[in-house]
Order: sequence, then C-alpha cells, then structure tokens
Amino acid sequence: MKIILASASPRRKELLTQIGIPFEIHVSNVDEAVTETNPAAIVEELSKRKASAVLEELTSAGELTDSVIVIGSDTIVACDGEIMGKPVDAEDAGRMISRLSGRAHEVYTGVTLAYYRKGATEKFGSHTFHEATKVYFAAMSEKEIATYLEGEQWSDKAGAYAIQGFSARYITGIEGDYNNVVGLPVCRLYRELKTIWGEIE
Repeated sequence: MKIILASASPRRKELLTQIGIPFEIHVSNVDEAVTETNPAAIVEELSKRKASAVLEELTSAGELTDSVIVIGSDTIVACDGEIMGKPVDAEDAGRMISRLSGRAHEVYTGVTLAYYRKGATEKFGSHTFHEATKVYFAAMSEKEIATYLEGEQWSDKAGAYAIQGFSARYITGIEGDYNNVVGLPVCRLYRELKTIWGEIE
C-alpha cells in the first residue's frame, strides 16, 4: 500500500518523516475559496478537496496500481473570531502578529484520508477529522513586531508564524497537540491510518 501526501509543505513532510511513515508527495491544486465561517468546517472542507483532487488525478491517469491513501491537510489560525490564513504580504503579516500579540488563539488543522482499496472488490472511501490547539502569545512591542517581519519567517504560514521558528520566543504556552500547530496532528493521524490500514489490507 502507498501513502501520498497531497502537500508541498516542508513542515508536514518533516512530521511524517519523523514518525517513520514512508510516503510520496503529489501536490494538489485546488480552489481554496470557502463560504464556511466555522474554522473546523473550513479546514475539514479544504483538506477534503486536496485529498480528493489527488486521488481523482491518480484515478484519471490510470495510476492506481496498488492500494493507496492520500493525506490532505489544511491549517488555519483563529483569533477572537477572525480567521487567519497565510498573509499576502508583510503588511498583512504585521496586522496578524499585532492581533495575536498578548492574546490566546486557536490553531485548527483538518485532515482527510482519501483511499482506494485494490482487490477483488475495489473500494473508494475517505475519512475527515480536525484537531484544535490553543496557543498563548506574549505581548510584543512595535519594535519586536518590526524585527520579526524583517526576517520573513511569516511568509507562507497561517497566522504569519511558525511555532518551531523565531516566533517561539513569544509563545508562552499551548493547550493540545504541539505538532498540530506545526501543521499536522501526527499522533491522531497515525491512529486513523492504522484504522484504515486494517480496512483496506
């Protein structure tokens, strides 16, 4: 059976490698516009689109020669009701970091496992879930925010920060799965993969 990660994220790649799961990467290209306003619903919907798109591409190309599980994932930050995706530029990143400064916020990661079982009876299916982790930021001065933005560690990250990077100096605590904030709740993912492996092997 083959595991495919539908993401080019180096953070997700590192997390899967860290827990010893062999995988390939097949990046999904999907429309990420959503009408949902609930953070959990948003990440679940986007993860489902990503995993389904890759599985459909493999099916259309006739590349399903073995059983496969495609992992689709999406992460967003929510602070006081505001949804924060990836910043469009430094100004947007500064606005996000200023908003997070001195507050608690939540990080939501949605995961979809879209799978194909090869055998006498072929089967397609999927399973979607999400994890939420609460993160506490220390108050940051304007100078600290300006210095942070100069480093460009805000680029391509939900909420304009990465917990394992420079911004770690401002994180006073978390409640929940640390890896979920990095970009993938690997403990939950591993348990869900084990369940599906049992179904499709």
